Amino acid sequence: MKQYLVKPGSKINLSKIDPNDTGDFKGGKEKGLLEVEKLNAKLEELQELLFAEGKHKILIVLQAMDTGGKDGVIRRVFDGVNPQGVRVAAFKVPTEEELAHDYLWRVHKVVPGKGEIVIFNRSHYEDVLVVRVHNIVPRATWKQRYEQINAFERHLAETGTTILKFYLHIDRDEQKERLQARLDDPAKHWKFRLGDLEERKLWPDYMKAYEDALSKTSTEHAPWYIVPANRKWYRDLVISTVLVDTLKKLDMKYPAPEDDLTNVVIE
Repeated sequence: MKQYLVKPGSKINLSKIDPNDTGDFKGGKEKGLLEVEKLNAKLEELQELLFAEGKHKILIVLQAMDTGGKDGVIRRVFDGVNPQGVRVAAFKVPTEEELAHDYLWRVHKVVPGKGEIVIFNRSHYEDVLVVRVHNIVPRATWKQRYEQINAFERHLAETGTTILKFYLHIDRDEQKERLQARLDDPAKHWKFRLGDLEERKLWPDYMKAYEDALSKTSTEHAPWYIVPANRKWYRDLVISTVLVDTLKKLDMKYPAPEDDLTNVVIE
């Protein structure tokens, strides 16, 4: 999956990246779904080990345009993991209390503790995306935030947090189909907002904002992956693979029991 990794300092042009790509995977959707199942079983094992060892912290950042699949990733990739060791933090419009602090305050409060996986559904990157596109703060302010974010993530990494950031890359046509599916299904009307259509008109501005964010904030300690996400099964396969491979490299071990269990007999 290294082909989806954004190299630090590289210049990203999202129009050149195919959201329908399936890389070297030749098995198609059916085989892909089976592979995701296998990876999910392995993730369950590794997450249990992570929680038991209580040493490492995992932060997963999910960013995407509307309908990009953040909720789908959370449902499918993390299906079956122990909820005791996994949290989801969703970042919506800042509250009055949050606005009274710096923009990273609400983020730092919910980063993972030892033994935890925390998934950010949207994140601190909204402050160089939505804030930029809608001119909520001056250009000089949001431009400073790239380095501030890098410094924040560097601090997390240096204090034991493994950071993985995924941009779920869909195209405008795919978004149209997904929005239409929500409109056509009464059970999905709760997901549909008229504001989504206004945001859709700003697609080119968002692409430019994402390109700058991906280019300026993919680092060795907090890399971005651009995940082809038009095909949901392949999106899940990429993220599952990266996550499982990353957890394996931590070389985790179950802790020793507190007591000597050699001669224990349960009657």
